[in-house]
Amino acid sequence: MDIKIIVAAHKPYRMPEDEMYLPVHVGAEGKESIGFQPDNEGENISSKNPNYCELTGMYWAWKNLKADYVGLAHYRRHFTAGSRCRDKWARIITKKELEKKLSQHDVLLPKPRNYLIESTYSHYAHAHHAVDLDTAREIIEEMYPEYIPAFDSAMKLTVGHRFNMFIMKREYFERWCEWIFSVLFELENRLDISSYSRNDARVFGFVAERLIDVWLMTNKVKYCDMPYVFMEKQNWLIKGYDFLKRKLKK
Repeated sequence: MDIKIIVAAHKPYRMPEDEMYLPVHVGAEGKESIGFQPDNEGENISSKNPNYCELTGMYWAWKNLKADYVGLAHYRRHFTAGSRCRDKWARIITKKELEKKLSQHDVLLPKPRNYLIESTYSHYAHAHHAVDLDTAREIIEEMYPEYIPAFDSAMKLTVGHRFNMFIMKREYFERWCEWIFSVLFELENRLDISSYSRNDARVFGFVAERLIDVWLMTNKVKYCDMPYVFMEKQNWLIKGYDFLKRKLKK
């Protein structure tokens, strides 16, 4: 299988050795080379990286990368085949392991997050700005009204796919990119983010995370959830504390 998984990175970092992985320097426009494929070559939106995050790498792959299957991972977060090996780098899925999965599924996604006490909408509103999703809904209602039932349903769920990670057959990758970037570019036109914090200004990457389930549900795309591994330690106590603090503050 002709598979390419871009690994979004903004700094030098250890990368998987398997040849199907392609490290991509996201937000490379105006920056010094870090030795990875820059996302500012060919047709690109590299300069939008502060607001689009890893999606500038996804856009570059859409417009410039030729492969039958395309995926997106992060330098600190990778898909695994479910191995419990203590060496995290040994857990990262290999091409041989992935080919078995792709022979049965055209779309692979990271296992969904479950917020338990928060819906997708309320969690976003507590962490960022509710107007982002409200405006996205207005745009979808105008441009793609058939997606509204799935949007409203997805916003009420406590579980959802996150991280903008995926591995897709080219056909689905093309369809996903065409839809999500048409929505995000219009959202960019309508939102005033001049007063947003540096983190909240990453709005278009955050919104895309919440819209992939909308796209999947509307198009009845069959997919398989895959385990993933964080390459660095996660302090879940701090994450939990920050989660509750944002909720109470809002």
